[in-house]
Amino acid sequence: MLVTKHLSLFVDVVQQGSFAKAAALHNMDNSLLSKQIKKLEADLGVQLLNRSTRSFSLTPAGEEIFDKALTLVETLGDIHIIADSYQLEPKGTLRIAAPIFFGQQYLQPVVSAFIKQYPQVKISMVLEDRRSDIIADHYDLAFRIGKLSSSNLIAKKLANTHFALVASNSFIEQYGMPETPEQLISLPAVVYSNGERVLDHIKLSEVPHGEPNQSYRMRGNYKVSDVRALMGAVCDGVGYSMIDLFNLEASTDTLGLVPLLTNYQISTMDTGIYAVYPHRKQTVLVKEFIDAVQQHIGTPPFWINHLPNYQELYQ
Repeated sequence: MLVTKHLSLFVDVVQQGSFAKAAALHNMDNSLLSKQIKKLEADLGVQLLNRSTRSFSLTPAGEEIFDKALTLVETLGDIHIIADSYQLEPKGTLRIAAPIFFGQQYLQPVVSAFIKQYPQVKISMVLEDRRSDIIADHYDLAFRIGKLSSSNLIAKKLANTHFALVASNSFIEQYGMPETPEQLISLPAVVYSNGERVLDHIKLSEVPHGEPNQSYRMRGNYKVSDVRALMGAVCDGVGYSMIDLFNLEASTDTLGLVPLLTNYQISTMDTGIYAVYPHRKQTVLVKEFIDAVQQHIGTPPFWINHLPNYQELYQ
């Protein structure tokens, strides 16, 4: 059993590309992890890693043993999943990754209620807007917003995208109400920008009630990586923005916002809100948590009511 644990740590070191990152996964000291790997090498009688001050590389023996160890770790994981699927009530630890705002606004209420309902469950939720490697980082479940890339992960769509163009009343008083996409993009905009992800293009119809076939670039006078900061700037009249309605914490009337170009159709650009997980056989814990999130946000999600008559707009 101890050798199996050490092999699992070895796999994590290789997948993470760093002793420090692998140690953080297990909440253990970096030096302790290094000792565990050296103990594994001593037990096996071969060197697995060539170490330097800042990096390491696999030895030929390490490459072969890593492939077998990875298969072993995945098989053990599958065994636990099969066992968990026969449980009548969720228990165990659930590791979740989610975007910051979505996690704070929509997942935290579910987490609180879930732990109260199932006292044998422990939840670890990491909120960050970069997309984690679910398998390498050992997440059981992740929530993703946008367009899914092809992968071996399983995805369940929780909600469609509900885009809207919004600005504050003070912004409209200053610049007037735009009547065409060309007028809109000439105005200052607030743009979500986080690393390589810059949402500064809008795909709209060229004429009212047409097909959304034209891409327009927003004049991003203010670019920001946080949803709450973005919405604060829009409410302050810094610029208009294209948002998904889940970005709204209250109704547009309450926030002093107005929708723009509502007679122009906005493309969803194949985006949505998804729960993703790495196995086809859901554990009871993963399934119950996804169901709890779906029940909390509703179908369709309750946030579309933040913009009155949204279903009749952007058609």
